[in-house]
Amino acid sequence: MADIQAFHDRAGAEAIAFGRQFASSEAFKSLFREGMVLVEDAAAYLDGPGRDQSRLLPRLSALTYANESMRLTTRLMQLASWLLVQRAVAEGEMSKGDASGQLGKMRIHRNEPPLSREQAESLPEQMVALIEQSLRLQSRIQHLDGIINADKSNATEGTGRNAVALQHMLLKSAFTRTDPLP
Repeated sequence: MADIQAFHDRAGAEAIAFGRQFASSEAFKSLFREGMVLVEDAAAYLDGPGRDQSRLLPRLSALTYANESMRLTTRLMQLASWLLVQRAVAEGEMSKGDASGQLGKMRIHRNEPPLSREQAESLPEQMVALIEQSLRLQSRIQHLDGIINADKSNATEGTGRNAVALQHMLLKSAFTRTDPLP
């Protein structure tokens, strides 16, 4: 047990909080641009070709289109908000405390049923492509949000634990016996 505590203490001293570093990185800037381009592409499609295509759909498909366009718009606005808050913190325009308050109001986690195959086949290809792109972006942001929140909780605990290294150490100690087998 003392070994585990010593490991935690050492890992806490050496850990680099991913969340603090990520929002200032080129990878975040790329993700931010990708998210904003997707928002613009979806808006252009829904206000232009998508509107025209939806008028040509059968009634049930038109209802599916209307529902999915609302879900798409909501999802993209939540993702754009998350990206904007992260950028504001990285650029010093918002405190981490204010950001936590804003992020606490957002729902970037998927609570909706996925689009069925039949529904997807009834919608225009470009609409389905935008939905799929937004879901992939949502999944990536959910993952990042989880990592950033884990960094925050580790900072709150004061541990900064490295879970992979801890598991490696536990496995190594479990399979290394110092006493002879009976």
